[in-house]
Amino acid sequence: MSLSKTKRLLLGLTAVSGVATFYYMNNSHKVHNSWTTNYTPSPFAKWDENWDHRSPKYLQNTKGSKISESDENKLNEQNEKKPKAIRHIILIRHGQYNLNGSSDTERLLTKLGRLQAEYTGKRLKELDLPYTEMVKSTMSRAQETGSIISLHLPKIPIVENCDLLREGAPIPPEPPLGNWKPENYKFYQDGSRIEAAFRKYFHRADADQEKDSYTILVCHANVIRYFVCRALQFPAEAWLRLSLNHASITWISITPSGRCILRVLGDTGHMPPSCITST
Repeated sequence: MSLSKTKRLLLGLTAVSGVATFYYMNNSHKVHNSWTTNYTPSPFAKWDENWDHRSPKYLQNTKGSKISESDENKLNEQNEKKPKAIRHIILIRHGQYNLNGSSDTERLLTKLGRLQAEYTGKRLKELDLPYTEMVKSTMSRAQETGSIISLHLPKIPIVENCDLLREGAPIPPEPPLGNWKPENYKFYQDGSRIEAAFRKYFHRADADQEKDSYTILVCHANVIRYFVCRALQFPAEAWLRLSLNHASITWISITPSGRCILRVLGDTGHMPPSCITST
């Protein structure tokens, strides 16, 4: 094709493009710039602000309740106080442990697992947060991990144990995992317990809490993954799509309004690559 013909073709294409642009700009039909322009969110995507049943506006006394007027006024005054503090929940998965143990007492941390817990303890110390309490699962590997971390955080005022945080099968995952199929009764038993743990530890601060709190929960991968999905109001069945390394740090903040913020998920950047494991 000669140069003159090429120029004429380009001029023609430019003219056609200009006509098309003029048509769309002046036509009655709207042209959307992207899929977000006319996007309608799923009803399941809407945030439930009263997920923990502690939103102040839902705590007002209902009409018709049989209490005295003075008691009703006191109740309403109390409920009108809004939370001001943030609750920080720092979730630590236990270190690598002996998978060949026949019972929990034999499933102790490996040498590498203890080293992983050391690194995490040092990292938590470096963060220099005003930790409020540490709560450990009663399973051996979580107890060991928490004890090693405590060596680096000796000033934590409260250290407790909690059976609710023990490992388990929270809910049938979607999609299923072929090589992991617990009996249905396990979901029935473990699921209610793990959900109870979520309700115990995940909620906005009370109105009388003056300072931000920092709670460390030393527990297990399945429990942490379920907590993350529940806190962010993701489908709980998605928990098995998340992966967590041993002795990793996951950090969720719950604001006074009840909004949950995932600050960190499964962080092990404080460890050398040779120490990072997940199974």
